[in-house]
Amino acid sequence: MPNEIQSLFLNGPSGRLEALLNSGDDDTPYAALVCHPHPLHGGTMHNKVVYHAAKALSAFGLPVLRFNFRGTGLSEGVHDNGRGERDDIRAALDWLTERYQLPIIFAGFSFGAATGLKACCPDDRVAGLIALGTPLAVEARLYTYNYLSQCGKPKLMVSGDHDPFGPVENLREIFELAAEPKELVLVEGTGHFFEGKLPAMQQAIKKWLPEHFPALRRRPTEPFPVGNG
Repeated sequence: MPNEIQSLFLNGPSGRLEALLNSGDDDTPYAALVCHPHPLHGGTMHNKVVYHAAKALSAFGLPVLRFNFRGTGLSEGVHDNGRGERDDIRAALDWLTERYQLPIIFAGFSFGAATGLKACCPDDRVAGLIALGTPLAVEARLYTYNYLSQCGKPKLMVSGDHDPFGPVENLREIFELAAEPKELVLVEGTGHFFEGKLPAMQQAIKKWLPEHFPALRRRPTEPFPVGNG
């Protein structure tokens, strides 16, 4: 199947959720979900980090779903500080499961990482977790990750070594508490948005995936439709 991009709407708990789907190969062993950064700070599914993460996953032939959280873009509802957004993520997992009946690899950036990790760690449908620019403190918001000590799924954390929202020393503390298997990749010379280093972020994902999911070792493939990114 050619890797095409499709606009659609998911049935979310607070109304329709605007989404984009990159189709995968017919024989794909996994599906993927990518979540965007904080909507009150301009985050959408068209964010460049989200786009490049989706591109890395799609290179392995996976169908990749991106969507706008409630109250973002054309998605209905109002922002709910992460609580309702976790329900949005579960709705996206429902949609992927109904369509593909495949284990799911989750990736999220910033708010999308924090919200998605909490929603996906206990969800048996999710096989692996990728957290990009994991936030620890943003303005008055503090994010905690104690639950990662009970999350035995493969986990990849990728952050810039100059990320002001996830300082390296604090990020290492979170990483050390997380259950195995886990990997932390620090991209040198960049900040929260991987400025100038998006290819390095992509490469971290592409290296990690076949190491933990052997069915992906015969891939990756290209190309990826441009869409928005």
